[in-house]
Amino acid sequence: MGRQTPTLEDVAREAGVSRATVSRVVNGVRNVDPALREIVHRAIEVTGYAPNRAARSLVIRRTETVALVVSGVGDVADDDTRDAFAARVFTDPFFGRVVGGVVGFLRPRSMHPVLMFAESADDRREVLTFLRQGRADGALVVSTHADDPLPALLAEAGLPAVLFARPARPVPLSHVDVDNRAGGRLAARHLLARGCCRPATVTGPLDVSAGRERLAGFRAALTEAGLTDVPFVEGGFTLAGGAEAMDALLARHPDVDGVFAANDLMAEGVCRLLQERGGRVPDDVAVVGFDDSGVAAACRPALTSVRQPVERMAQEMARLLDEHIRGERTEPTAVVFDPELVTRDSA
Repeated sequence: MGRQTPTLEDVAREAGVSRATVSRVVNGVRNVDPALREIVHRAIEVTGYAPNRAARSLVIRRTETVALVVSGVGDVADDDTRDAFAARVFTDPFFGRVVGGVVGFLRPRSMHPVLMFAESADDRREVLTFLRQGRADGALVVSTHADDPLPALLAEAGLPAVLFARPARPVPLSHVDVDNRAGGRLAARHLLARGCCRPATVTGPLDVSAGRERLAGFRAALTEAGLTDVPFVEGGFTLAGGAEAMDALLARHPDVDGVFAANDLMAEGVCRLLQERGGRVPDDVAVVGFDDSGVAAACRPALTSVRQPVERMAQEMARLLDEHIRGERTEPTAVVFDPELVTRDSA
């Protein structure tokens, strides 16, 4: 006969505790003495016991799965459009940092993310159905557009959800964000401290709160320093968008000597365009990015960047969702992180 599958009773005998204690540890009950919890975990390793996830879900009434939703606003999405949307997500270092932070919170708690894209009306219905059917306990939503209807749909349906970034319109859901306006101020003050007299900015999409707030903070700090005419071009948060915006800036303002790009991908595009035109960074034009992603360190010259702690923000987003799922948090909560300037070679 083959070896029998280890049971809770086997774990209890190995640990020298009751079956009820083992069950409480396996089911994630929090008020278990840490030393006792460790004894049970060692016994689980010795016996090779593997909890039955289906049975566990019935006991705790949770799947221990959350939907990580990247959402847009398209109403019709053919396969090519869907593929292009997914490709943009997977090539953006920002999203990789979000996933890393989410997994960092979920994994120690034996929870798992399910990646979903929602850039069309059909996709949004699929997300809502997935959650209503109890196939995930809640949703972590990274929205890519101010007009995204998904947050409001989730709130109206009473489904647990937490947003990355403050929504453009008020919606009764928790969210995490960075103080984008303060980040814009940090970039402006750094360029002024370097002696830049004709600074400009390549903004993110201005229909997105982060794009508007970073621009507002940048302009406010320059206005306080007596510079009221601040050139800007919208760049779209992409590498190509940064290069195209810098091209437009130079055509209108060839004497620009400092640029704040509202994310690192655009800042790299700015640097590439300047170098193609024979400009020296930072000698001719100083460049500051935003995010402090892997792009910042890999760029040549390495980017000075306003850091937003994306991994910590994503972990906090997952923690808030876990508390909403457990019923430990019932009111919408906003958690806002402070940005930090990381100085490198570009400015």
